[in-house]
Amino acid sequence: MSTTLQHQRAELFRGLHEDFLVLPNAWDAGSARLAAEAGATAIATSSGAQSWSQGVADGRSLARADVLANLERIVAATDLPVSADIENAYVDDTDGLRATITQFLATGIVGINLEDSGATDNGPLYGTETAAGRIAAARAAADDAGVDLYINARTDVFLLGVGDEDGRLADVIARGNAYREAGACGLFVPGLLDLDALAAVARDTGLKINALWLPGAPAPQQLREAGVSRYSAGTAIAQVAYTAAADAARAFLAGADTAMAASIDYFALNAKFAK
Repeated sequence: MSTTLQHQRAELFRGLHEDFLVLPNAWDAGSARLAAEAGATAIATSSGAQSWSQGVADGRSLARADVLANLERIVAATDLPVSADIENAYVDDTDGLRATITQFLATGIVGINLEDSGATDNGPLYGTETAAGRIAAARAAADDAGVDLYINARTDVFLLGVGDEDGRLADVIARGNAYREAGACGLFVPGLLDLDALAAVARDTGLKINALWLPGAPAPQQLREAGVSRYSAGTAIAQVAYTAAADAARAFLAGADTAMAASIDYFALNAKFAK
């Protein structure tokens, strides 16, 4: 990808957060093409779904080289800006992270999710200062590459139930402010769907807030009114796809073909992937 095109896509992606960006996460080039055909304005990957597509569990199970190769195919398959869920960048030390971000930028992506979960001696999350230092390293790598990278800092305080329940919101806000000062553009808080709490995080951090769909989630308009700027599906669409595949396989083995008969016609589906 040319530097000019990557700059244009980075600018477009950042601008999409000024409204309410809905991201039906993809996991490979094919799902990215289908998301674009369905009307997505940007492509975001799901680390979990990407891992499953390569036969391993979520949770930093993929080799970095496999993730990079998959991202190259996704970027090549669409004209939309692509943001990559890179977990903790598959490295714990800050110097290694900076070099890794440079590798990810070379695929043509214009955004990342960088999480604060990692290998620590004091619980499942990096300390706030350490996590902020990692964001600063990612920002420095992007600056060196001349890419206005959208860094969506993910904190798993609520998802993993870290700390006392009464103190989690304050912890997220404190982390969000530290991450913003380090160079983050947005804050992703999976597991938090309380509208008042989301509004407080948006107000008190000044970051673009990303909410994750989970069963029982508020309606998109409610999230938008609470100050959420970005709403993503995470692994949910992949779960639908793999559930359908498993059900169809079981039915076929049992001698039924109703699932296949109800699917998209071969020629119609093949046409969606024609250049």
